[in-house]
Amino acid sequence: MTDPEMAMLEARYWWGVPTLFRCPHDPDPSHCDIAVAGVPHSSGNGSTERDQHLGPRAVRHVSAHNRRAHTAFGLVPWDVCRINDVGDVPLPEAMDNEACIERITEFFRKIAESGTRAVAIGGDHSVTGGIVQGLAERGSRLTADRPAALVHFDAHVDSYEQLPHWFGARKSAAHWAAYLVRQGQVDATRSVQIGIRGNRPSLDELRTSYDLGYEVIPIDRYQELSAQRCIEIIRERAGDAPVYVTFDLDCLDPSVAPAVSNLEAGVGGFSIDEANTLLRGLRGLDVIGGDVVCLMPTKDGPNGITAMVAAHVAFELVSLIADRLHPAP
Repeated sequence: MTDPEMAMLEARYWWGVPTLFRCPHDPDPSHCDIAVAGVPHSSGNGSTERDQHLGPRAVRHVSAHNRRAHTAFGLVPWDVCRINDVGDVPLPEAMDNEACIERITEFFRKIAESGTRAVAIGGDHSVTGGIVQGLAERGSRLTADRPAALVHFDAHVDSYEQLPHWFGARKSAAHWAAYLVRQGQVDATRSVQIGIRGNRPSLDELRTSYDLGYEVIPIDRYQELSAQRCIEIIRERAGDAPVYVTFDLDCLDPSVAPAVSNLEAGVGGFSIDEANTLLRGLRGLDVIGGDVVCLMPTKDGPNGITAMVAAHVAFELVSLIADRLHPAP
């Protein structure tokens, strides 16, 4: 088979072994610059369906479609960086959220010890807590012993520390944005939560994020400010800090990503073009890692459109890191 013929096949998601972005499968993070990983966890969000652990497999199924050049960056991430699929976090205590968070932390701690950056596919949003605990703990090679700046795309703030647990889970999908600040892995004063929308359970729901020090940009404020001004705010706050980007698919409009675990259908979310603009606006920041979470494959359409969107967002995160490591001339 000729090289062009092989390239043609490798861009088909339905052909070959479904690793993430058709990257080599190698569980040793020291063998790559960027580790892509699955976090098949769903016991951190007891208020919705429990199928988010199927997210990594669904994205693996379609992600070869995204093994492409990044046109806007003038970059082919697979050519300039060693990018490997390091597999899934092993979670034998799957229904015990607290045990799973510690397993996730240990998995990503080993990645950080190798000096490797990471992009993860979840899983419910509690996985972000475990990942950042591992990547940004004291003494981390990735953060130079500094807390990370968080860029948090979401319809919800996930900082509900006024609650002791979320349906039994303590380091839950509803708590991670608070406890990471309290523990010192995230500097909220350098962080932004963007895309928050919908009628809230209480009028003071955002108060915990404000009290922690986050800049919160709900969707109506985003529309007033413009995407460019929001990008400026994110960049001004993050500065030279190590940055972690977490992307909850429910920040997108339901017409773009219908298969998410906490659907907010009453108020429009980001279009994919708006999300692309915001993500690409992070170019040049010291992005040490990121995740895409809350995919619900059992709710997706027969063409897997939400899984395809998730793969695209992960591709944008990979490209941000690759461009930081090897900026295009």
